[in-house]
Amino acid sequence: MNLDDLFTLCMLVLLQAVLGIDNLLYISLESKHAPAAKQKYVRRLGIGLAIILRVGLLFLLTSLIDLFKEPFLKIDLPGIVSGEFNIHSLIVYLGGGFIIYTAIKEIWHMISMEEHQSMQKQEPISINKVIFLIVVMNLVFSFDSILSVIALTSNLWIMTIAVLLGGVLMIWLAESVSAFLQKNRMYEVLGLFILFLVGIMLLTDAGHLSHLTLFGNAVETMNQTTFYFIIIIMVLIDVIQSRYQKNILKIKEQKANIQK
Repeated sequence: MNLDDLFTLCMLVLLQAVLGIDNLLYISLESKHAPAAKQKYVRRLGIGLAIILRVGLLFLLTSLIDLFKEPFLKIDLPGIVSGEFNIHSLIVYLGGGFIIYTAIKEIWHMISMEEHQSMQKQEPISINKVIFLIVVMNLVFSFDSILSVIALTSNLWIMTIAVLLGGVLMIWLAESVSAFLQKNRMYEVLGLFILFLVGIMLLTDAGHLSHLTLFGNAVETMNQTTFYFIIIIMVLIDVIQSRYQKNILKIKEQKANIQK
């Protein structure tokens, strides 16, 4: 491996890490449905299986990339909706829709915890189901990252090593992200809204891939700069609001102590 190949490999691994942040958030939030003693096992096994399938997906895409890009379904209702759909866009549509559903479901459980607590106890989540969801959603997130890898190099071995190293990095980072959310439960709501935003971004990506137009307006993919800017604003709002609430509680405690 020459210096250029090594540089390309480093760039690809970095790309895998950056594009995998939203995936890690989903894995951390989904794995908490498993029993506490099994959560680490679920995350590692889920990501490990996803890495194997991701390598298989890499080989499949490099040989059949034109098939995934070729439209097989067209809709044309003038003035209402039109688009050309291929396998890639449909997978992204399904992934984005499922992520939005997951985020809304978890947010609803949080705001009506007492109402749903007994229901959740009667219906324990299967570990195999959690692992299955992690693997499937990992593959959905993999499409864009693998296509980016293919666009940057034609060396299959470099692509494979980058995917494997990116997967190992995800296993390591998943523990850190999950530990942070467990220690800072107040950020779970923020994480769910970010996940909801990721789902919206995937739907816009799918709309752009399928050249979707709704009522004469083309659906454009969400700009990455806009996406990260919104996330930064959401984080800042959450941090400021939590500190403000702590200050209010301190003031109330001081007033209560004075009155006593």
